[in-house]
Amino acid sequence: MSIPPPPGPHQPQEPYGPYSQAPQYQQGPYYGTPYQPWGQGYQPFNRPAPVNGVAIGSLVTGLLCFMPGVGLVLGLIALSQIKRRGERGKGMAVAGSVLSSVGLALWALSLATGAASAFWEGFKEGARDDSSLSLAKGDCFNSPGGLEGFTYDVDSVPCAGRHDGEVFAAVQMPGGSYPGDDKVSQVADDKCYALQDSYAMDAWALPDTVDVYYLTPTRESWRLGDHEITCVFGHTDGTTSLTGSLRNDATTLDDDQITYLKAAHVLNTAMDAAPAEEYVEDDLPGHKKWAERVADALTKQAGMLRDHPWPADAKTPVGELVKDLEAARKEWAAAAEAADVDTFYEHYDKGYALTAPEQSVTAREALGLATTVPSYDYDDGDSDGGGGDAGIEV
Repeated sequence: MSIPPPPGPHQPQEPYGPYSQAPQYQQGPYYGTPYQPWGQGYQPFNRPAPVNGVAIGSLVTGLLCFMPGVGLVLGLIALSQIKRRGERGKGMAVAGSVLSSVGLALWALSLATGAASAFWEGFKEGARDDSSLSLAKGDCFNSPGGLEGFTYDVDSVPCAGRHDGEVFAAVQMPGGSYPGDDKVSQVADDKCYALQDSYAMDAWALPDTVDVYYLTPTRESWRLGDHEITCVFGHTDGTTSLTGSLRNDATTLDDDQITYLKAAHVLNTAMDAAPAEEYVEDDLPGHKKWAERVADALTKQAGMLRDHPWPADAKTPVGELVKDLEAARKEWAAAAEAADVDTFYEHYDKGYALTAPEQSVTAREALGLATTVPSYDYDDGDSDGGGGDAGIEV
């Protein structure tokens, strides 16, 4: 059964029944096809021409303005395809091209004035920080869920009052692809614990109930440029509040206090380098090398204290401390040369007693520093544990 052609201007519009014979066209020269492949109204069942998809994409990107160059290119491609295929969407392609051109002009203007950079930085900060708060060194804050698994959803509060945490350092990781959760946590662990001394120089003033926490970038925030690790002091249980700032550095201490603490830090660093083997019997060579580092640190510490012009009321106690440090250096140096374990212990015990934390209480008191020996550092030196006694703070 044939399908009749559409009625033309010289053709009667008569209905044809299912068994009617459609009138025949007069034979003659052929100048075109009676059906347009994608035209409007010349297909069987009157199927409309499709809308060009590229034109839609051009309009969408033009309206959103976040990729104006793409919108303009899509618009030009769409116009070419529409003309060639007979599709619809010319208006959308034109509108998308015009809007994209306007967007390009606005982007060029914003780049020239620096507005684009400011907008992007603000966008990244907003994506990273739900509360629009950028935590900085010295800030104190409260976290709705405490410090266990805390996020940037925090409220800034004065450090003088009750607060959950205090920021003491920020570490910027290098760019590149996201290194993974384990690597980020490892860097945070190493860096934050190492940097706490630069913020809280006097470890004796740091309560035993304070621990280190950190906020790290996630895989999602990394893509937005967040490569910063935030180091935080908080209560060991993660929920109890702190009161008052823990900061004691150049912003809160005088020159005499800073000089003393820097000298003490030299010895503390050497003490922290004790061998992994706790008992001397298990690693005599390792303990001898450690004793040598301690002796060198004592030489440097005593020199720093001796060369500084101390105030009148601190000269005598600091001078007495220097004498103890010089005597201790001789014992640690002898331990470093010990031929056997018993000889090592003999000199180690004497040297340790001369560098025990309580030996520096008088000098600290004269300088106005904390005088309560931290409980986690204190040891009477009688345990014969060798490296097990490391970690004292003087």
